[in-house]
Amino acid sequence: MHSLNTSNVNAKRNAMLLMAVCGVMWSLGGIFIKLISWSPLLIAGIRSIISALILGGYMLYKKVPINICKYSIGAGLGLSGSCICFVIANKLTTAANAIVLQYAAPVFILIISAVFLKQRLHKKEVIVVAITMVGIVLFFFDQLSPGSLLGNLFGILAGITLAIMLVMTGLGGKDDSVRMTGILIAHCLTSVIGTPIGLLTTTSTTGIEILYIVILGVFQLGIPYVLFAIATRDCPPLAASLIAMLEPLLNPVWVAIFVGELPGVFALLGAVIIIITVTYWCISDSESPNEKGQKP
Repeated sequence: MHSLNTSNVNAKRNAMLLMAVCGVMWSLGGIFIKLISWSPLLIAGIRSIISALILGGYMLYKKVPINICKYSIGAGLGLSGSCICFVIANKLTTAANAIVLQYAAPVFILIISAVFLKQRLHKKEVIVVAITMVGIVLFFFDQLSPGSLLGNLFGILAGITLAIMLVMTGLGGKDDSVRMTGILIAHCLTSVIGTPIGLLTTTSTTGIEILYIVILGVFQLGIPYVLFAIATRDCPPLAASLIAMLEPLLNPVWVAIFVGELPGVFALLGAVIIIITVTYWCISDSESPNEKGQKP
């Protein structure tokens, strides 16, 4: 019995370590998107091609079946929209704004559940939604150019579409094949949409930019999704949600260090409000693992 308990503890610890690695690797998105001069659609498309190959190879190796159903298709559409909107947001506004607005997804889940699934929101949930909305509004108080304002809107869309993905995955149950098929569909769809359109609006490239896009596809999306699939078997949903918060915390740090981009004062205040509120929600609602702000 003791050895069994020790084994479970070790498995949980290793899974949490893998989640931390995922969070750090996901956080690389902002800096490399900033460093690539291509159209955001081309960045999203090529990045997803690489990620789809890695994830598809893992599913083939592990014999995870392709499960085409309304839930995997819905999840794929949502995640594809999030991938595209997130890259566009990173190009138009600060990396901090883009990632934090996307990470408001758990609150958008509450709104979607209330409006479309007719689930009643409790008082605590209404308060969480209201506080998060205040945080989002603060992002628009800084002196922003029209492009930055549009970037913030795409950041919000990235959060809404990510929420759609999480809702559809939750409705699909605990079947890994539904979740992973949804992710695979998302990257295939992003590739099909982003690559041809992006090629039309991108006129030049450099060898270093090709290296950066490979890093994005392999290390920022492909490998982390595989590690995420492994980690979530033993990592508690609450721990996974909180550890994933490394992404919105580290993403702006890398961009500030290597690009010199800093968010405005109001945006920074809004980011603090959103991250604290979402973290509180993850902790207080830890008995509902399918509706967390986990990365898909």
